[in-house]
Amino acid sequence: MPFTQQAVDETAINTIRTLAADVVAGANSGHPGAPMGLAPAAHILWTRFLNANPKSSKWYNRDRFVLSNGCALQYIMLHLLGYKLSMDDLKAFRQVDSLTPGHPEYHHTDGIEVTTGPLGQGFANAVGLAIAQAHMAAVYNKPDFSIIDNYIYMFTGDGCLMEGVASEAASLAGHLQLGNLICIYDDNHISIDGDTAVAFTENVEQRFLAYGWQVLHVDDGDTNLEAISNAIEEAKKEKNKPTIIRLRTIIGYGSKQQGTHGVHGSPLKADDIEQVKAKFGFDPKKKYFVPEEVYATYAKAAEWGAKMEAAWEEGLVEYGKKYPNEHAELCRRIKGELPEGWEQKLPVYKPTDSAVASRKLSETVLTALTPSLPELMGGSADLTGSNLTKVPKSVDFQPESTGLGTYKGIYIRYGVREHGMGAIMNGLAAYGGIIPFGGTFLNFVSYGAGAVRLSALSGHQVIWVATHDSIGLGEDGPTHQPIETAAHFRAVPNLHFWRPADGNETSAAYLVALKARTTPSIISLSRQNLPQLENSTIEHAVKGGYVVHEVEGEALTIVSTGSEVSIAVEAAGILAKEGIKTRVVSLPCWRVFDSQSEEYKLSILRSGAPILSVEAYATYGWERYSHEQFGLGGWGASGPYQKVYEKFGLTGSNIATVGKKVVDFYKKKGGEIVSPLIKAL
Repeated sequence: MPFTQQAVDETAINTIRTLAADVVAGANSGHPGAPMGLAPAAHILWTRFLNANPKSSKWYNRDRFVLSNGCALQYIMLHLLGYKLSMDDLKAFRQVDSLTPGHPEYHHTDGIEVTTGPLGQGFANAVGLAIAQAHMAAVYNKPDFSIIDNYIYMFTGDGCLMEGVASEAASLAGHLQLGNLICIYDDNHISIDGDTAVAFTENVEQRFLAYGWQVLHVDDGDTNLEAISNAIEEAKKEKNKPTIIRLRTIIGYGSKQQGTHGVHGSPLKADDIEQVKAKFGFDPKKKYFVPEEVYATYAKAAEWGAKMEAAWEEGLVEYGKKYPNEHAELCRRIKGELPEGWEQKLPVYKPTDSAVASRKLSETVLTALTPSLPELMGGSADLTGSNLTKVPKSVDFQPESTGLGTYKGIYIRYGVREHGMGAIMNGLAAYGGIIPFGGTFLNFVSYGAGAVRLSALSGHQVIWVATHDSIGLGEDGPTHQPIETAAHFRAVPNLHFWRPADGNETSAAYLVALKARTTPSIISLSRQNLPQLENSTIEHAVKGGYVVHEVEGEALTIVSTGSEVSIAVEAAGILAKEGIKTRVVSLPCWRVFDSQSEEYKLSILRSGAPILSVEAYATYGWERYSHEQFGLGGWGASGPYQKVYEKFGLTGSNIATVGKKVVDFYKKKGGEIVSPLIKAL
């Protein structure tokens, strides 16, 4: 609709600016410049375009807003619109246990769609949100019901566009023709180091045109409200391309330091804040002030959002009458509930079953579950044939115009973009109704580590299918063989790192991952075949650790994971022939094992005999579960995997030799041998 300026607009925009100055000054920390420069765009978007209901912040068809260059701006906008964020919360910005941490956090603050702050992540999250919206709309909309038709709006800045993860996601978004994604680029020419002329001089408009985006621009983003509104209107008309609006702004608009990096990452001085307020017609001495007419304006916008939701709910009821099956499934997915009995589809194995690579076992699980779990939306970073992540007969998620698939498709071709894939999966999970999984080699999950970290911090249910999990990948050699990777990801809070040793453990890993609604998972899978273990069951493995081979009166326990468990079993057999009783424990997921009862854990890693860990990784971390550790002290090697394992002593015969040394050492040492789990802290 044609833009009509309202008398309150200028007051509202300047309220955002002065609040930004006060909020950051109150914390004596933060970024006042971007909120002051973006205030006009934020005001126009949130009062004229954004369909959201602060009284029902999880309404499924709401527009999603992502502040990729995370700062106090989003808190201010949430407060004004009426979310559960009071003025006292704004005053507590960046304080311990407040609802306004240094950067916006999903699941922490009402109305925050994704965690942002690490630059570029929010940009890629927004692409994930847009893919999710396009997919869910394609699956559930009908010719007579547009039940899912929301937009994804995202603010970004120079810093985000310098980050590789944003470039990866932008390239894919252009290919996928995501017309539901509208990005407003705050082109203020400033980063922390100063003017972007020192490091960022590319033509951003030409770059995004090359990606396949629609590119619009507003040359005066500080005062030309009509141009901002018209650009957003124009962006919404384009259905086959994402849009980026280059918005030229002055960072810290109104400050004495406007237009400089001095206003980027430091609070304004007191005298500067006072002159800003006076310049905008506010009382210089009043802090955290919002005029009543500004609150009233945002209350009207919130009322509009509530009406939109009410109309949507009515439409959903009518949709249910005509399409009851689709309605039931959609509502179930929105709630995040899994269908009854899906666990019964998980493959189960016997010790007599043939040896199979765990990446192949993973494919078997996905093939078995996908028909029952439409929320599973997978993909790979250009390693589909190696990761085995594509279920037979599944359709690719692609624009129909490409002839390669449809938006109903459940398989995403991410290309060689591991970091982008991880951050996009966070957006898919955040949208709701989708459980994303993505494949690459375990070593290259490290490329996406920034996104993995935010999955764990945010509580996104994201599953990484990480194949080629060790030196067992063989000929590709040290560049591809993960040595330190497991130690890194095992150290990440709220992240399940699984390394299954056989078929039942692989099924268990997926069972726990699919039930863990607020925890991401990495499932580390072998290239080489693994035998089915004697005491392996799904019920045992879901505890994160269990006894594979039990004996009483043991002289040694060997604890291991993945492909080395069968080596440990072989070593135990050799030791038994020499009269050395040896138990074998599989510990496929440390964090899940840690969550079990003390009684259970001490029954698995019990006192009385030394415990030796064996794993084809760096040994860092194993001291928590073992007295002695055997693993890799350096990089791997290139060659057939059997030869590589022999080179590093990861054979049954050598582990038996190592085990004897451990037993002899502790016999000579004497004294009580206490479980490594028994500690003061």
